[in-house]
Amino acid sequence: MTWWHGVLVLLAGVWAGAINAVVGSGTLVTFPVLVALGYPPVTATTSNAIGLAPGTISAAVGYRHELAGQKWRIVRYAVPSFLGACCGTVLLLSLPPNAFETVVPVLVGLAVVLVIVQPKVSTWVAKRRERGSGEVPQTTPLLLFLIFLVGVYGGYFTAAQGVMLMGIMGMLLTDPLQRLNGIKNVLAAVVNVVAGAIYAFVAPISWPVVALLAVGSTLGGQLGAKIGRRLPPAVLRAVIVVVGLAAIVQLVLR
Repeated sequence: MTWWHGVLVLLAGVWAGAINAVVGSGTLVTFPVLVALGYPPVTATTSNAIGLAPGTISAAVGYRHELAGQKWRIVRYAVPSFLGACCGTVLLLSLPPNAFETVVPVLVGLAVVLVIVQPKVSTWVAKRRERGSGEVPQTTPLLLFLIFLVGVYGGYFTAAQGVMLMGIMGMLLTDPLQRLNGIKNVLAAVVNVVAGAIYAFVAPISWPVVALLAVGSTLGGQLGAKIGRRLPPAVLRAVIVVVGLAAIVQLVLR
């Protein structure tokens, strides 16, 4: 790796870490950079997953104020994320590299639609539940199952898993968007750490790339958390939609 390649990977890590903290889809920055520099797709995917894991942890720490009092709830959500990530890594190592290429843009598009319609639908769901039990459940079998599916996807290919998580949680929960964003960062961190740990032992890895991405994404995670926490809900939702649409375009053209 030349010095300028290293600088490029480091900067890509910073940008990806910031995007992941605010929205998700940082992989859509780093993955094309690594492939363009000559790394095989599988090596780029595995090195990227390990390198961006510290950034997702950094972003989750940056949202610690929004996550106050949510410990056991996050633990419940983290379990299906953990199991899904394990399944996703197995799929990556056993299926052809292009197995999910057709369905991934559709999944991201669905997540974007969910984010767009979330305010009206979540309000309707909350009112309907208030007429019943008077309380909106924080954990439902449907929510846990969908978190598991996103974990499978994230373990296979991490791009835009944040958009998907925000889409499903926004539909099924009535928490403030910033709290959901913090929970999203924790779940993404779980998926990336699990996938990265498995890849480290059984998949081809470029450790210089991992080190540069880890440093860059950690810095970017803190930067993104500072920016994201200050965004009004409407602006944050707009950013999620724009990044999601950009992800779809890039995935289709890739």
